[in-house]
Amino acid sequence: MSSDRPTTASGRRPLTGPAAARPLPRLLAVLLLACAVLLGTGGGTGSGLGFAAPARAADATPATTATGASIAEALKTAPVYVDPAFAAAVTPAQQQQIAEQIAATGLPIKVVLVPLQKGDAFDGRAKAMAAVVQERLGQSPLIMITSDDYGSWLNGYEWPADNAHQARDAANAVALIKELKDAGLAAKIGRAIELISTGKGTEVYKAEADRVDREHAARAGTEDHADPSSPSSSSATGPFAIVAVLVLALVIGSALLVRNRRRPRHTAFTFPDAVFAADRAADEAGLRRQAADEVLALGTALDGADGSTTPGLGRALDAYDAAGRVLDRADGLPDLAGVLALAAEGRAALAAEPRLPLCFFDPRHGTAARRTTWRPLGRRDRVDVAVCTDCGQALKARRSPQVLAVRDHGRTVPYFEVPAERSLWAATGYGSLLSGPDDTLAARVGAGEFSRAATRRQAADHKD
Repeated sequence: MSSDRPTTASGRRPLTGPAAARPLPRLLAVLLLACAVLLGTGGGTGSGLGFAAPARAADATPATTATGASIAEALKTAPVYVDPAFAAAVTPAQQQQIAEQIAATGLPIKVVLVPLQKGDAFDGRAKAMAAVVQERLGQSPLIMITSDDYGSWLNGYEWPADNAHQARDAANAVALIKELKDAGLAAKIGRAIELISTGKGTEVYKAEADRVDREHAARAGTEDHADPSSPSSSSATGPFAIVAVLVLALVIGSALLVRNRRRPRHTAFTFPDAVFAADRAADEAGLRRQAADEVLALGTALDGADGSTTPGLGRALDAYDAAGRVLDRADGLPDLAGVLALAAEGRAALAAEPRLPLCFFDPRHGTAARRTTWRPLGRRDRVDVAVCTDCGQALKARRSPQVLAVRDHGRTVPYFEVPAERSLWAATGYGSLLSGPDDTLAARVGAGEFSRAATRRQAADHKD
């Protein structure tokens, strides 16, 4: 294929051959307006699983001058390292108490609390920080408790990585233990150390996860079968009851419409109690550069493709054109991640072999390793999604994978909680939720679904 084909004003080649001749199908967008009437719940939906993070300016993680060498040097004389940003959460007196608790266990435990952000010595990753500090210490065996990437929870690591002391599960357990919901960071660290020393991290984590799951299921059952004579149920009469009936009618009618369409449509998943890691320190500029590079690389691959030997060339051209259009209009991380997903779709078409899409939970994790069913905490329904190796292992261990988070109506939520009419990515799971081989991200972009969703999202943001 010649490399001197004409380009559009934006610098991308126009579609040619079968890709251009084939008319893009007109896809019917089914819009469901989900109304949630919260009765007797106090109006709260948060899980309350995190501890209070250090104060932030403009919601950005505070910078730190700490390096792996400086942290390791400090840990040689004391088992607890607390960056000034965490000083209010763990006072010097509490640090001394934690150090005494560690000494009493007789275990090689270190505690490191450092605010992380993209571009720092650890590129904003707690795992990288822990690895660098361990290497600088040159110590094994070693158990380390750290703040996580986003300053919201605790992470647990150990060397050798034999899980002998269940440090990871111990750190995760403290986020679920009911009596620690309103406890301070020092108390949570103390409980994590206790679980590590007793070897009950995994046991407690699983027990607490089961408890939370049961409570959510019971609460859902109570709401479904509320006694109409009770005070809380009586509040549902009048306007609320009318709204509920109208919503039910809309949902049933929409469901019938969807069922009668040849190709099923997906709406966004609403998991109000999903546990996720918000990307508050994400480098949008870096992702934009990566997305642009992916589009350029796909274009280069198309230049070298021969239509007679590449049956998927038409689809690859569609994906290339769609990726460029989304990149031109990308507004934030979710859209830029969509460019990555479209580029991956184009590469798969060129390879003429079935490939899994990018990871459902966060496309930045790369190509999925397998498909699996996922049941979010507190939900009865399961979803079939494509996951990367790390996310698959997290699900297997009953831990919540880290997901791509977005701001929606003033809240930070997993991207798939955004209503489908305002997010093509929530509707498709970046490719995981497509209905079949003829249902592609490129086709949906070509049919205008991305543009319409972006317009609705901007209108909703303006209304807020």
